[in-house]
Amino acid sequence: MKIPFIKTRRKAVPGRVFEAEVTTAADIIAPSSVQVNSENLDMSGRLAKTFFVFSYPRYLSAAWLSSTINLDVPMDISLFIHPIDTTFILKQLRRRVTEVQSEIMDKEDRGLVRDPELETAFQDLEDLRDRLQTAQEKMFRLGVYITVYGETTEELRQIETTLRSIFESRLLYIKPALYQQKEGFNSCLPYGRDLLGVHTSLNTDPLSSTFPFVSFDLSSNAGILYGINRHNNSLILFDRFSLENANEVIFAKSGSGKSYAVKLEVLRSLMTGVDVVILDPENEYRALAQAIGGSFYDISLGSENHVNPFDLPAPREDEKAEDVLRSNIINLVGLMRIMLGGLTPEEDAIMDRAITETYAAKDITIESDPAAWKTNIPLMEDLEQVLEGMEGAESLVRRLHKFTKGTYENFFNRPTNIELGASLISFGIRDMEEGLRPMAMYIIMRYIWNIVRSELKRRILVLDEAWWIMQSEEGASFLYGIAKRARKYYLGVTTITQDVGDFMKSSYGRPIITNSSIQILMKQSPATIDLLQKAFNLTSEEKNLLLETDVGEGIFFAGQKHVAIKIVASPAEHQIITTAPEELLRRREQKDNLTNAANP
Repeated sequence: MKIPFIKTRRKAVPGRVFEAEVTTAADIIAPSSVQVNSENLDMSGRLAKTFFVFSYPRYLSAAWLSSTINLDVPMDISLFIHPIDTTFILKQLRRRVTEVQSEIMDKEDRGLVRDPELETAFQDLEDLRDRLQTAQEKMFRLGVYITVYGETTEELRQIETTLRSIFESRLLYIKPALYQQKEGFNSCLPYGRDLLGVHTSLNTDPLSSTFPFVSFDLSSNAGILYGINRHNNSLILFDRFSLENANEVIFAKSGSGKSYAVKLEVLRSLMTGVDVVILDPENEYRALAQAIGGSFYDISLGSENHVNPFDLPAPREDEKAEDVLRSNIINLVGLMRIMLGGLTPEEDAIMDRAITETYAAKDITIESDPAAWKTNIPLMEDLEQVLEGMEGAESLVRRLHKFTKGTYENFFNRPTNIELGASLISFGIRDMEEGLRPMAMYIIMRYIWNIVRSELKRRILVLDEAWWIMQSEEGASFLYGIAKRARKYYLGVTTITQDVGDFMKSSYGRPIITNSSIQILMKQSPATIDLLQKAFNLTSEEKNLLLETDVGEGIFFAGQKHVAIKIVASPAEHQIITTAPEELLRRREQKDNLTNAANP
């Protein structure tokens, strides 16, 4: 007959022999057995080993404990700091100074070579005495105990080797608490009991270097969640509009998760009432726009969506109409340089005059009423007609012809038929011919910039694959101008690129970075990491992190602070923003299976 096991305890109660014991939280947490060995504790197969620091160098560097704390190893660290009475320590120092001084004098009397070690000790002792007597320093006894955990003794040995190499590289030395593993383990528990009692006397200055929490905390009361701080697992909550400017740059190689991170930021920014406009070279943001009820415009030669390069913004109350018109003419000349493959100085002057006359032919001048501008916007063919009547413009007319009556007419010679009314607008130019993409991006950016200037509102402009627009001097200059002036119009520009080399080679690449308060660096290729290290002043550890990091991880810079970040999304957010081919294919297959099951 099998007798069921019941955890019991004896109680001196008349009429009862045994009584069942009440199970508590301590019974659930505690291991079933603990075996105390000379070098470790065995807690039901889980091993623990405690070490203490017993020797320190003359100088301690700041945050010397951080490399140990950031190890990917489960451990408990206890710091015990016991203050020492200053009067008592001054008496000891006086005695020690006398001993050292007499030893120095004795060697001098015997004609021996001076001992630099003794002289250094004498100077340190005198300096410490002066600081203690003037209350600039205090003395403490410091105990540093570390308990590590592993499944096998070999694993503990490997962890010990790693710890020794870290500490000894800084001239610090550790020992295992032999035959005191129980006391060491209890000293590392949150009881506040120093049972080992292995101490070193330190004054205030070196003691402060043991402060363990050295990673920045980027949690604020406003903003959105960007990710998890990999140093301390805190949340990176930040409001980009709280900085000196709201611009952001993201550098990462293909497949590192940069578009995923941006989509997540866009989705969360929309929840805070921020409007978002996206220039999307690969139509990656179509699903996101459709999921949240935004607008997606397909821009190509055969598309029904058109943007007229000659559109003008309505001047704001604090702007002069003549400044708006002149700025637009200058930008149009820059567009013509891109479209026509460059302009000579003579052609540049002719084009500037032709555009001015084209507007004037529609009664758009610095003297006219800006309220009537929108009804008289010229087209590209109007510019061509003006150029035909100008001397020396024959070459310009021939080159411009394909944009007015040739292959490109449908995109470049049509009035604007889109509006920026939704909270999320995405312009997809994937189907635009590769040679026309820089022109299309320039025209769309000008249109967006005109809308931004006409109404003050919190907005984010996302430029994915920005290296396309950076290919031309005019495009790079226009992008830099937007990044520099965006703050005035409550706009944050997000610049994304995987071609770091081309971006940095542009004379406008580095100024765009310096005018962006937030920078996110994700996984990089070895070919460009040295360029980034120099541009962002990365340490060798941060350089290696960017080479070896996983997808969705990197370094987050915000002003003067930067931390290692891990991008995280909820399951619902992931469903909306993911563009992983395997997931999309699996969803399509599941949808087809459901359809087939419903319609056998």
